[in-house]
Amino acid sequence: MLMRTDPFRELDRLTQQLMGPGTWSRPSAMPMDAYREGDEYVVAFDLPGVTADAIDIDVERNMLTVKAERRPVAKADDVQMELSERPLGAFSRQLVLADTLDTEHIKADYDAGVLTLRIPIAERAKPRKISIGVGTGHKEISG
Repeated sequence: MLMRTDPFRELDRLTQQLMGPGTWSRPSAMPMDAYREGDEYVVAFDLPGVTADAIDIDVERNMLTVKAERRPVAKADDVQMELSERPLGAFSRQLVLADTLDTEHIKADYDAGVLTLRIPIAERAKPRKISIGVGTGHKEISG
């Protein structure tokens, strides 16, 4: 038998039981990290125990939607559950992407329970030099 000692974990478990698992009409949130790495914007979602075919990624205009479903593992008839803390059901997250991101070239990779999206920075958003005409000559400044 397992001993439970963390009161906050117990409160989270109780809340999950009362709220029930996420459904497609009322999905639970999934944890994520977002950061810029060079000329890409990277978003990583934690989805442990989710198979790649249970993940759905959509982009409509600047709205990125990630949906996933963690299904229960089939158990034998003689198995008696002692403790169940891993949430099951549907998970979803929506992000509004800036106009400076190239949504046409998003790359998705799923490894070790982490879904990583790499969104390139649009060429129009990258720094560039603009020449200034002064009289008859041109002078470049960097910006």
